[in-house]
Order: sequence, then C-alpha cells, then structure tokens
Amino acid sequence: MEESRRSFLKIGGISVLGLSALPVLQAVAQNDGPKFKPDPNALQARQWGMVIDMNKCWEEQQKRHCTDCIAACHKVHNVPDIADPKREIKWIWTDKYEHVFPDQAHEYVPEKIRESRFLLLCNHCSNPPCVRVCPTQATFKREQDGIVMMDFHRCIGCRYCMAGCPFGARSFNWGDPRPYLAEQNMEFPTRTKGVVEKCNFCAERLDVGQIPACVEACKAKALVFGDVEDPDSEIRKILDTHYTIRRKVNLGTGPNIYYIV
Repeated sequence: MEESRRSFLKIGGISVLGLSALPVLQAVAQNDGPKFKPDPNALQARQWGMVIDMNKCWEEQQKRHCTDCIAACHKVHNVPDIADPKREIKWIWTDKYEHVFPDQAHEYVPEKIRESRFLLLCNHCSNPPCVRVCPTQATFKREQDGIVMMDFHRCIGCRYCMAGCPFGARSFNWGDPRPYLAEQNMEFPTRTKGVVEKCNFCAERLDVGQIPACVEACKAKALVFGDVEDPDSEIRKILDTHYTIRRKVNLGTGPNIYYIV
C-alpha cells in the first residue's frame, strides 16, 4: 500500500508540470526506471596504465625532433598554446631526468639518460592525493577503470589539487584560454578562467572504443596503453619482461605510468 501511494505521488507531481514532463513520466512508469547504456564499443579495464619506452622515444626525437604525441593530445583536448611558462597549460610535456626522478638521480647516471628529456603526463595514481584534497569532488577517480578525472563545472579554482599532486601534472587557467587556440575541437569542451585541468587518459575516446590520442599518434610505438591488472594484456607482458621505473613511488600514490630507460 505504501509503495503504491509513493508511486502515485511521484506521477501526480510530475503531471502538474505539463506535457513537457511526458518522457520523465514514462520513465517513472517503468518498473526498472531509466538506464544509461554505454557505447558497446567502449574500451574497458580494471586499471588503465601506460608504458613509455624512452629509448624508442629518444630515437624518434633524434631523427626529427618528434612531438607528435604532445601535438595530438593538445589538439584533441583544446589545450591552449601559451608561451608564458607561468601561465602555460600542459597535458603532456617533457622535462629533464633530475626533475622527473629526483629520488633516483645520482652522479653516475649515464649521460644519455641524464641529458635527455622524459615524457610526462598525469600518472593516474591508484591512491591519488589530488582526489582526497578536492573540496568539491571536481577531481575524482572513475570506479570502473581508475582514471583520475576532472569535472570542470565543479572546479572552484582553489588549486588544492595542484598542491596535493607531487608530479606537477595540473595546470591552472589564469585567464580565458580560448584566445590561445589555433583551432578548436568542437567535440571536446573548452575551459574557462579559474579552473584546473590535466590529462584524462582520453576517457572520452576510450568510451567510444578509441585509444588515447597520444598513443595513436606515436609512430615509434613508444607508448603502450592497457589494463595493468589484466595478466594477458600487452602492457602486462611488457612489464613482466622489462625493467621499468615510476616517479616518486616512495610517496605511496601508486602511479600507473611506467618508464623503460
């Protein structure tokens, strides 16, 4: 009796809204209610991760000063090109070994490694500190695949996540970034002044069955993306047969970006 009364009140309340609420009324009338149906082609994993083979990357850089992965990522995600290093926005970038691996640097590191630049992006940590410190849940971790995401609409620009991230993987929009776009990808939202942004592992592409833009653009096949928790995946086979290092593992964040050097 109580359940019937509750259903009646729901339908009665919606009815006063007029015919514009008809789709909602139809949804309520169904026993199971409305359901979201993901794209059947969506790529799935328990924990997405990436292996970056820096030897292949360096070789390609020497051939033609390659920045294909950076260009592809920034084009797809409307990342503005701001020259001022204090205001720059970056999803993928490069830096020297001593800055990337300060806990592993020593005076006998081979010159090739010491002088070369490493490819960097958000580590999509298994235990992300940025998520814990965000007061509005604008930064969150997707339960289904471990991607650390950003909800630009929830971001209030407090920059706690930037302070919490030990990898410098986040950028803050000090001004409107849109004037700095050479061309705009209408399929991905542009940001506004006062919000933080970062790499999202191309979640929007994964959800429709496409691999990350950076991986697709890499002609040297230096980037391998996959499910690190699947023992039969390509990325796990690489991790099982190659020695890899990760950034600042002593901090306990559990980064999911691995480097072959």
